[in-house]
Amino acid sequence: MKLRSICLHGPESTGKSTMAPRLAKHFDTQCIAEFGRTYCETFGTDLTMADLIVIAKAHDAKTRAAVASGELPVIFDTDPLMTAVWAQMLFGRRDPWFDRWDNYADLYLLFDIDLPWVEDGTRMFGAAADRRRFFELSRAELERRGVCWALVGGEGSARYLQALRAIERVAREPG
Repeated sequence: MKLRSICLHGPESTGKSTMAPRLAKHFDTQCIAEFGRTYCETFGTDLTMADLIVIAKAHDAKTRAAVASGELPVIFDTDPLMTAVWAQMLFGRRDPWFDRWDNYADLYLLFDIDLPWVEDGTRMFGAAADRRRFFELSRAELERRGVCWALVGGEGSARYLQALRAIERVAREPG
């Protein structure tokens, strides 16, 4: 399968933002940074559902433009599916916009919660039970949508190599 887009998915503090540029460098391609982080650093973390929709739509626009540029595969540090999970975590529900969104990546890498949680000023769910719930909601979203995904765990180079193997495995699959 020719991969046009690979999205890093999962709870906060699981290494997505560190891994995304590393994968992009490996594949000599673009990396679309997490827009939600930029938004929260600018406007704060007291988010509303409307804020989450703004974040999701802006991220979607960036990813569509990157894929259209032809420099493939594009690496996304999250997408609106992850923002939908944030809505569930923050409000226990999601806006109908999230269920209508269907611009899925070709492959999702779900990052496990096997790394220590690190406070960075924008993160909210560091308690073990919150991290587990966040992870389970993240996995459930991928399963609910029926997208292609692989679990990535381990530390350091083991995590990186696991991500590369998952990408290579899916890329070898027919059409």
